Amino acid sequence: MKIGILLFLFVGFRILFSEMELMSELTKTLRKTRSEMNAASRQRNLADRQNLLKMQERHSFWYRVEQTLQYSGIRDRFPQLSAEWFLLLQLVAGTAAFCVGCLLFDAFVGAGVVGALLWLELTVLHMCCRKNFRRTEEDLTKLLDFLGNYSVTSGEITGIFDQIGRYMEEPVRSALSACFYEASTTGDAQTALLAMAERIEHPKFKELARNMEITSRYCADFTALVQSSRRSLREYLRTVQERRSMTREATVNLVILMGMSVVVLLSVGKLTGIDMQQLLLTTWPGRIGLGLLGMIFLVFRRSVTKI
Repeated sequence: MKIGILLFLFVGFRILFSEMELMSELTKTLRKTRSEMNAASRQRNLADRQNLLKMQERHSFWYRVEQTLQYSGIRDRFPQLSAEWFLLLQLVAGTAAFCVGCLLFDAFVGAGVVGALLWLELTVLHMCCRKNFRRTEEDLTKLLDFLGNYSVTSGEITGIFDQIGRYMEEPVRSALSACFYEASTTGDAQTALLAMAERIEHPKFKELARNMEITSRYCADFTALVQSSRRSLREYLRTVQERRSMTREATVNLVILMGMSVVVLLSVGKLTGIDMQQLLLTTWPGRIGLGLLGMIFLVFRRSVTKI
């Protein structure tokens, strides 16, 4: 009896120690993976900064993910979130959603759930980017007015960002504050201005920041730059307003086209005695017409997004 108890205790402790060794190895692997991901993120950020100093354009996949996180405002709320961790979270969430869909229904439903979540996430990111884009566009005139009220010179261009940044809205406020602190810490105002240009998606903000960087190297007075930027911004806003009017008109035309298509389909259904849903989904002419309408909608959406 005692021998059996000792044997069971030996086997139990052996299993316990084996589990502890396994957990220790898993912990070491996770720590190593995390450190390697952070190191890769730091190396990529350094490479991006070097390319920024060389005025080279990079459009790699990781660069686009980083820019999406920055433009959508996620990076401001979660500063430690890198592109690697973001994609890892997406992979974990997608796997969990797929497994839940498979357990509750089947693999086809699981894949549909993953696709729906991906579409929802892309839509939310696009809406956040558009929201920050509009806010930047609204603050550009105010920013130029504040700059025009100062006798700005190359030695103090980043110094006044801390004073006027408190009157701006996000994301301009964060970009100005980051530029001020980077210039104050490193003493390199030119690099801080170039980095500030990459924090905002708006093309006029990028143009203003890069023109400031060029002017700070070759000219001491920013008055001419502010005046020319005002004229350029007014012309840009006028063009944007015209494009938005064209977009609204095109949207109305598309709605009319869709409405007329529904009327035609209802008329055909009355004449043939076939329900509209059955006509669209079970007959080849209906499927072709539905596909054409979908293609028209996708082309229209792409054109509106470009505008």
